[in-house]
Amino acid sequence: MVADWLLVAVGLALLAVGGDQFVVGAGRLAAVLRVRPTVVGALIGGLGASLPELLVSSIASVRNEPEIAVGNLVGSVIANVSLALAMAALIAPVRVDSRTVRREAPISVGAVLLFAIVLVGGLSRAEGVLLAVGIVAAIAVMTVSARSSPRGDELAVEVGRFFGQGAEQRPLAETARSLGGLGAMLVGAEVLVRSASGLAHRAGISEAFVGLTVVAVGTTAPLIAIAVQAARRGNHDLVAGSVLGSNLFIALAGGAVVAFIGGGPETSVDLVAVWAMVVIAAAAWGFMARGSLLTRWEAALLLLAYGVVLPFAAR
Repeated sequence: MVADWLLVAVGLALLAVGGDQFVVGAGRLAAVLRVRPTVVGALIGGLGASLPELLVSSIASVRNEPEIAVGNLVGSVIANVSLALAMAALIAPVRVDSRTVRREAPISVGAVLLFAIVLVGGLSRAEGVLLAVGIVAAIAVMTVSARSSPRGDELAVEVGRFFGQGAEQRPLAETARSLGGLGAMLVGAEVLVRSASGLAHRAGISEAFVGLTVVAVGTTAPLIAIAVQAARRGNHDLVAGSVLGSNLFIALAGGAVVAFIGGGPETSVDLVAVWAMVVIAAAAWGFMARGSLLTRWEAALLLLAYGVVLPFAAR
């Protein structure tokens, strides 16, 4: 079991470092390609932040570990809000000024709700098609919204500030950064799935619970690092946009991938965790919608919810 924990740590480290470098590299390359900063913040940031979850759940599905695959998706949505967003808000209350982020919030929460509904009884391939259609529609709507936002939108300002200037002079270096980060995540995902499965068997707990906890926290680690770093710089809209975008891709794209690779009754998870995912995602949206601010007290409630809910999930 000690060896399993060591491999879990190695997998988590590779995912954290690789995910962080991929997001930074992808964001800077988008600037080279003249992608609008609001599109980078709303879509590319969310996709990059959710890539560790998508890779881990895909590998788990291929390895016929459906409980880890689905548990990771559900647990990551919970951790994105209760850990990444909450920790950022504890550093500095998260104020949402961007019109782009405000438009993204209900789409993200709706995606999580749809994912929760189709999860009941396991994911079928027909439900995978529904989720795939949903992610295409969501990307289209968010792209139009991001492109129609004024150039002075706060999210655009923060994206430029966070990713920095001068990437145009080193596109090859940023390409290498992105590819290196992706490679590290692939290796980390494989190591993490193997070790998490072995840990569950030896400890006598369900793979779904390991996916909800250890694996989900590990795949969320890059987003936690980005959110904390952005919050320290005062990039609050970037924090909220990354969390909302990540949840969107995890729920729709992640759910579709798992359904297509290994759909069936096994692709289910404890209902306590599923509905906690919906309630926590909706609560964060409600907090931010009221006065466009997530306070430290509200962040503390989200952290408390994480600690209270997960022990009741089936082991």
